[in-house]
Amino acid sequence: MTETNQKRINKTKTIIVFILTIVIGYALFIIPDIFFGVTKINAGKIGINLLFIALFQFFSIAALLYVSLKVLKRDFRYIGLQFANIKKDVLIGAIFGFLWTILQFALIIPNTGGINRTDIKGMLEMYDGSLIGTLSFIGLGVIGGGIIEELFNRGYFINVLKDVFKNPKIGLWFSAILSIVIFAFGHIPSTILDWFDILIPTIMYTLLFITSKRLTASMVAHGIYNMTAIVLVYYMYFN
Repeated sequence: MTETNQKRINKTKTIIVFILTIVIGYALFIIPDIFFGVTKINAGKIGINLLFIALFQFFSIAALLYVSLKVLKRDFRYIGLQFANIKKDVLIGAIFGFLWTILQFALIIPNTGGINRTDIKGMLEMYDGSLIGTLSFIGLGVIGGGIIEELFNRGYFINVLKDVFKNPKIGLWFSAILSIVIFAFGHIPSTILDWFDILIPTIMYTLLFITSKRLTASMVAHGIYNMTAIVLVYYMYFN
């Protein structure tokens, strides 16, 4: 078998494994939402159930990525799960996370409807008023959002897809842009404000990942924003 044929086979294998992983991964994100939404166990998508959703996403998608990377003869370090310069990454991630939080809650949200915004109303439906329920919501934001979404949508999506391109730079930026678009669509934006609210942080997380070549900074930024947003919405709007 010639080297050219071997490369073609490897790229084909990568594409097939990548597509299957992305499809199954999104299904795993959706399954617990549908389950609690349909069954209404413990009142549905609220309270302690949010922690169950976070744990399901963590273990199922982490396992999926492990198997997928194993098939591709890669590991989690390949998709950016590295802890070199962790102090620097944490600091940068924290700065960006808090800056976006301040911009949203000091300027954007109060001037674009506040409690009447669709996203705020959606969040308010997920609080049960208890400490355990609020901590469970934070767990979903940090584990399901800050950790798993970054591993899946940033690390895996970008670093695996770029391998199928001959030109590394073109592959990197095409994969990054596509990941941003798909991630944004996954949040089902319906207005210009919705697009703004999801695209700005998504671009920020992506640039943090690309520039550092590690997921630490984007995970911290994403996790901090989700956590502070959940806490602030509770104290500002939940009655």
